[in-house]
Amino acid sequence: MTNNNQQTIPLSKNEQIWPIECDIVSNEIKTGIWTTTQKQLQGFDLNPEAHTDRLALLQLHLDERTDYRFNLSSLQPKLFVVLDNLEDEINVVALTASQSVAGQYMDGDYLVLSNDMPLPVQAWMEAFIGRHGELLEQRRKKRKGAGRASGN
Repeated sequence: MTNNNQQTIPLSKNEQIWPIECDIVSNEIKTGIWTTTQKQLQGFDLNPEAHTDRLALLQLHLDERTDYRFNLSSLQPKLFVVLDNLEDEINVVALTASQSVAGQYMDGDYLVLSNDMPLPVQAWMEAFIGRHGELLEQRRKKRKGAGRASGN
């Protein structure tokens, strides 16, 4: 996940960060007498050559490895793009591979779009998980006597 700050976005990837340009278009949808604008995510440019308003960083975090594994093990892994919910502009707020992070944005005043994750990104994420291992969530032990009747 990342915030879009064009001055600090590098154009080359490393093992945790990949700059990706999001191909987003606005379409006018007409229903009866009403016309509205709908944004659609059509795909990704994995090798952007210049900074644009649709350039975002896909940044992998160690504490989200379980989410990445869940996404990669689905039939169609997705990337999620978070946009400001503005009528006229397309402003990319974040790009993430975590469904739970994308869901947190849906609770706010943001628009979340998804599209199929490109195969090179899937391989890059698999390598990240391979280097750092699977994140196994551990349950804490309950204190002794918790959940038992008091016997009175």
